[in-house]
Amino acid sequence: MLCDVTQTTETSAEAPAPSSPPGPRIHRAWFVAAVAFVTIIGAAAFRSLPGLLIDPLNGEFGWSRGTIGLAVSVNLALYGLTAPFAAALMDRFGIRKVVATALTVIAAGSGLTVFMTSSWQLILYWGLLVGLGSGSMALAFAATVTSRWFTERRGLVTGILTAASASGQLIFLPLLSWLVEEHGWRPASVTVSLAALAVVPFVWLLLRDHPADVGQAPYGGVYAEKPAPVTGAARRAVTVLVKAARTGPFWLLAGTFAICGASTNGLVQTHFVPAAHDHGMPITAAASLLAVIGVFDVVGTIASGWFTDRFEARRLLAVYYALRGVSLLFLPMLLAPSIHPPMIFFIVFYGLDWVATVPPTIALCREHYGDDSAIVFGWVLASHQVGAAVVAFAGGVARDVFGSYDVVWYASGALCAAAALMALVIRRRPQPVTVPAVRV
Repeated sequence: MLCDVTQTTETSAEAPAPSSPPGPRIHRAWFVAAVAFVTIIGAAAFRSLPGLLIDPLNGEFGWSRGTIGLAVSVNLALYGLTAPFAAALMDRFGIRKVVATALTVIAAGSGLTVFMTSSWQLILYWGLLVGLGSGSMALAFAATVTSRWFTERRGLVTGILTAASASGQLIFLPLLSWLVEEHGWRPASVTVSLAALAVVPFVWLLLRDHPADVGQAPYGGVYAEKPAPVTGAARRAVTVLVKAARTGPFWLLAGTFAICGASTNGLVQTHFVPAAHDHGMPITAAASLLAVIGVFDVVGTIASGWFTDRFEARRLLAVYYALRGVSLLFLPMLLAPSIHPPMIFFIVFYGLDWVATVPPTIALCREHYGDDSAIVFGWVLASHQVGAAVVAFAGGVARDVFGSYDVVWYASGALCAAAALMALVIRRRPQPVTVPAVRV
C-alpha cells in the first residue's frame, strides 16, 4: 500500500500544466497573430491618405503645404507619443478593449474630416483624433502581441506584423488615389473610416489578451498564469521612460528610430506623391509607386525578422540605414514625368528597406529592457514619429520656400548615414552564463 501511495503521489507531482495535453495542430498563437495582422491592415488604410490630400486640399481651400503638413505632423507625433501609454493600457485593460476603442476613434476622426471648412478642423480631426487612435494601434501593439504569445519565432512574427502596415498601404493606396482623382478626397476619407470600423468585430470576437485565457502556453514556451492587471498605466509608462533614459542604448535606439521615421513616414510617405507630381507625374502613377513600396516592404520586413533571429541586430540596423541613405541621395535625379527603370529600382530597393529596421530595434529593446521592452519600444517609436512629424512639416515648408523637395532628400540621406554610425555604437548586453544542471 505504501508503494501505491508513493506511486500515486509521484504521479500527481508530475502532473502536467494545463498546456501539456496535445493541443491543436496549429498553435492558437498563430491565429492571434493572424487577427492582429488583419487589424493592422485595416488601421493602415488611413496612413495611405495624407500624401494624397496635399494637392486636393491646397486646391480646394487654398491652405499652404506647410499648414497641411502641420496637421500631418500632429498626427504622426501623436501616433508615436500615444504608443507607450497604449502599451501600458493594454497591460491594464487588455489588448482587445484598447484596440477596438482605437479603431473607433480612427473611424470618427477620418469621417469628420468630410465636414471640415477650416484648417484647424483638419488639425483636430486628422491630427488629434486619428493621431490618438493610430497611436494605440502602433507597433507597440505588435510588440505586445509578440511578447505575450510567442517565445520562439519572435523575430519572424514581428516582421510579419510590421509588414501588415505595408500590406494595408498596398491594398488601399491604388483605391484611394483613384477615388481622390475621380470623385474627390471626401469619398476617400469615408472609405478609411469604414475600413477601420469593419475590423472592430474581428478584434472583439477573435483577439485574446493572453495565452492563459485559452489555457495554453505561449508558442515555444511554458504555461504561465495570466498576470493581474497592472494599475497606474500612465505612471508606469513614465517610470519606464525615466529608468530607460538613464541608459545609453535607449538614446541611441531613439535617435536612430527618429531618423527612420523622418526618412519614411515623414518624408516619402507624406511628400513622395506631391514631389513626383511636381515633376509632371500623374497622382495615380505616383501613388501606385508608393503602393509598390508596400509590396516589397512586406518581403523586406519579414526577411528582416528572419535575419534578426540569426544575426546581430545592431549590425543589421547599420546596414539598413546606410543603404537607405545612399538611395535617398539619388532620388532627386530619378523623379520624372514618367516611370522609368531606375525609378522602379529605387522603389523596389526602398521598399525592401522601408521598415526592415523594426524587428532588430524591437530585438534590441527586448535584449536590454526585458519585461519593460514593449513600453520602452513604445517610447522609441514615439521618437520615430516625432522625427516623422518634424520632416512632414519641414518638407512642406521647404517646398513652399524653395519650390522643390531636393534639399529635404539630401538632408535625409545624410541623417541616415548618421543613424548607421549610431547603430554600431550600441553595445551588446552581456548574457548571463548558464551552468548546466548536474544530475545526482
